[in-house]
Amino acid sequence: MVIPNQPIGATVEHPNATAVLFLGAASIFCCGALGPVAWALGKRALDQIEESGGAFGGRAQVLIGYILGIVGTVLMVLMAIAFLLITLGGNA
Repeated sequence: MVIPNQPIGATVEHPNATAVLFLGAASIFCCGALGPVAWALGKRALDQIEESGGAFGGRAQVLIGYILGIVGTVLMVLMAIAFLLITLGGNA
C-alpha cells in the first residue's frame, strides 16, 4: 500500500486507532453499547494494518481497544441477563 506524501519507510498511525481505543474504553467505563462498535472497528483496523505491510502503525492502540470492546460487550450481555433475571424473579 502506498501512502502519498510520506517518506519511504515511515509508518502512519491508522486513522481509526485512537477512535477504537476510545470506544473500547468507553464501553467498559460508561456505555456498554459502544463495545460492539469498538469490536467491529478494531477488527477492520487490525485487518487493514496487517494488509498494509508496515505502512500503517498504531497496532497496539487498536489491539487494546479491540480487546476492551470485547470485554465491554461481554459485560453488557451479562448485565442484561442479570437485569432480566431480577425483573422476572419478582420478589425473590
